[in-house]
Formats: sequence, structure tokens, C-alpha cells
Amino acid sequence: MNILILGNAEDSHAAHIKQALTQAGVTADYLDTALFPSQIKMFWQPDTQIGGLILGERRLNFTDIKSVFWRQFSGVYIPELQDDEQRRIALNDSMSTLRSLLQACPCRWVNSWEAYEFHKEKPLQLKAVKQLGVNIPATLIANDPQAITEFAQSHEKVIFKPVYGGAHTQLVTEFHLDPKRLNLAVKISPVTLQEYIVGTNIRSYVIADSVYSAEIRSAALDFREDMEAELIPKEVPEFVKQQCLAITQALKLQWTAIDWRLKPTGEYIFLEANPSPMFLHFEKQTGFPITEQLLKLLMH
Repeated sequence: MNILILGNAEDSHAAHIKQALTQAGVTADYLDTALFPSQIKMFWQPDTQIGGLILGERRLNFTDIKSVFWRQFSGVYIPELQDDEQRRIALNDSMSTLRSLLQACPCRWVNSWEAYEFHKEKPLQLKAVKQLGVNIPATLIANDPQAITEFAQSHEKVIFKPVYGGAHTQLVTEFHLDPKRLNLAVKISPVTLQEYIVGTNIRSYVIADSVYSAEIRSAALDFREDMEAELIPKEVPEFVKQQCLAITQALKLQWTAIDWRLKPTGEYIFLEANPSPMFLHFEKQTGFPITEQLLKLLMH
């Protein structure tokens, strides 16, 4: 059995999964896409569906690969060339080949390229979850100063964050809404604004049909900034578990971490579902068998 880990040994989560697989008697290799095309070789014939890749001395046909654990996608690496146009073509060809093979390989992906692409379009993720009947915060994605100002003024407290993700949440203040500053900012980039939900942070890890939830006690606006946050296992209502499973399926995920805000009224508000969440600290603090469940997903 051959299992690949998208990422490299510098990532603690990738290294942890590789070690766990090795201890379970599985042959596991890193698939670090930053080494393509300089060191990793790939091949695929669309007419016969025969394809594979070469990692160092190891040649793996698609049929040899049981599953792939998606930890970190690094794109491809093309060195600087004297001819910028030649480099652009090389970059496009390499990425097109990589994207094609990531989708053509018929093994189990945990998670898939499709899920990864969906995650990058966070507004569409929110729309898909809302269509399931799950509550989401009042949200605006815009680079229109008037719409932003009106939205901020229509709610008692508003937070903002990047549309794409990758940065921590901040509260909107009068400083941000200053017309001169706002007009300049939105010419550079649109932004996501959401009503601030008073309540408790809940994170639910979903792996296949298992759901593990915990309350995250933190005074920080964004608990990811708080290394002292307290994690307390929590039994969520059955309807929330079912929503977790429905969200996972709708977003084409095999596993995920779903962040909720639990209001004092008992209402659960969906915030985000991550296709490649960190879990080592969470697993250590709660005792949830996340690694064990991931290995089952990858091996069986």
C-alpha cells in the first residue's frame, strides 16, 4: 500500500501523518509539488488513463497509490529565466500538468483538488452552507465604500477579514470607515465584512461520519491568535452533528474542521470549514482520536 502526503517534512502535521502511517506498516512518501518539474516527474495518457509519477528512485503508477493526504499545496517552482515569456509558458504548462494529474489520479483524496478550489471561493462556501438551511452571519463581500459603510452602520459590531483568507479577523472601527482611507483601501482589494456574533467558539472536526467537537475558551477576537486558549470537549446537539456531515458533503470534503459561534440563545452560527486544518494541539488537549480516524480514512 502506497500513500502520499501532499507537503513536506518541514510541516509538523505532514511529518506526524507520515510517521503514523509508517508505524502502521504503510509505505508513505511526501509529494512536495514545489519540486515539480525540476525533481518530480509525472506522466499521464488521457486515452488509456495510464499515469503516474516518479519520486526519486520510486516509480508509482496511479494504480499503486491508495490515497493522498492533502496537507499543503505549494504550487510549482520554475527558476528565473532570461526570457520572461518562456518562464510564463513553463509555469502555465507545469501548473496545468499538475492540476490535471491531481484530478486524474483515481485514488482517495483527503481532501481533493475540487474541495481545495471550493475553499478558495469563501463567499460561495457560505452560499452553499446557507442553502443547506444552516445559519451563517450577515455577510458582505464588497469594494464599494457606500455598501461597506451602510453594512457597518446597520450592525452593532462588525468584523472584517480577507475574502480569500489567510489573515486574522479584526473589528471594524471608525478609523477603517474614514472615507479617505476606505476609498483608498477598496481600490486595492475587496473585503469580507460580517456581523460580530456574541457567543462561544466551537470547533467540530468531521472525519468520514465521525464528529468531534470542543468549546474554545479564549478572550481573543480570533482564537487562532491565542496560544493559551482552553479546549474543552463538548457534546453538540444531534442536529448540529447532522449539519456537520451535510456541510462536509456539500463542500466535497472527506474531512474538515468546522468553526461555529454558539450564541447565548443556543443557536449555532457557521463561520468556516477548513479543508486542511491543523489538529495536533487540538488532539493533544482533547484526547480526540483524530490521527487514528485519519489513518482509517487513508488506509481503508
